Amino acid sequence: MKIGITYDLQSDYLKEGFSKEEAAEFDKEDTIEAIDNTLKEIGFETVRVGNVKELTRRIAKGDKWDLIFNICEGMYGVGREAQVPALLDAWNIPYVFSGPLTLALTLDKAMTKRVIRDAGIPTAEFFVVEKPEDINNVKIKYPLFAKPVAEGTGKGIYAGSVISDIFQLRERCNLLLSKFNQPVLVEKYLSGREFTVGIVGSGADAKAVGVMEIILNNKAEQGVYSFHNKDNYLELVDYHLATGDIKEQCEKVALDSWRILNCVDGGRVDVRFDDFGVCNFIEVNPLAGLHPVHSDLPILSRIQGITYLQLMSMIMNSAIERLKSEGKLKK
Repeated sequence: MKIGITYDLQSDYLKEGFSKEEAAEFDKEDTIEAIDNTLKEIGFETVRVGNVKELTRRIAKGDKWDLIFNICEGMYGVGREAQVPALLDAWNIPYVFSGPLTLALTLDKAMTKRVIRDAGIPTAEFFVVEKPEDINNVKIKYPLFAKPVAEGTGKGIYAGSVISDIFQLRERCNLLLSKFNQPVLVEKYLSGREFTVGIVGSGADAKAVGVMEIILNNKAEQGVYSFHNKDNYLELVDYHLATGDIKEQCEKVALDSWRILNCVDGGRVDVRFDDFGVCNFIEVNPLAGLHPVHSDLPILSRIQGITYLQLMSMIMNSAIERLKSEGKLKK
């Protein structure tokens, strides 16, 4: 089977003058090398395609693939993560990971939380600040938490993201509105323990491959899994597998969220406990990082005893079986 790999290469954007934070969601060369080599080790023929523009050029040229392994994040627009799967759908080319509806929805954290809340899954009370005048309409009890509505990899999350009064709220919202040119999601701050849940599979077949607690050490920015903490995780963050009742609560919230949002094949759901000990949905990452050493999904899989090769095999098996059942791949 011939697999095309679509991705955004971080170094390409850095060369164009984008900052490290602006390009934080894009992949480094060693991630693409690992994905490519592992797919070959599983037994696939691989072709590196690149980003959405290169994919467009190659489709127009007549290039063909049996399946696309898509991890493109995109750069512009509210549907940036949905661009590649939408293009592939238009050309009836099957692909790994979630489709355009899911990726467009889950990029917008507020819209995602509305769906999650409507499904009866616990999530923190929230308000969307679209302009400075909206700040006065935030009626949620302090402390609060503020972040850009459509970013990932900790972008826009700093030590000052935890807010204790209206003055901090104004300062933080104005900063984020200006810096990221998008609305700000303001939530009730969840004071409890934070976990990330790795998931492989789709629908009823989805399963948690591990539940990992995020523990910030004394050197870290406290209270938040921030951009700085993520970028320096080796020195600032400890990871431990959850067990028992805590693990079960995290898995239930994560799997319920994964299924209601129609995420497929593999990814992560982040959860955190509130003041009352209730596990809450934070956000979902249906295009989780896949660096074999530094990304959360491979990290939690590894400490669970699942090798990178096994993780990638599970993702590919899910995609192939799903696509066969949908009639998009030959059985």
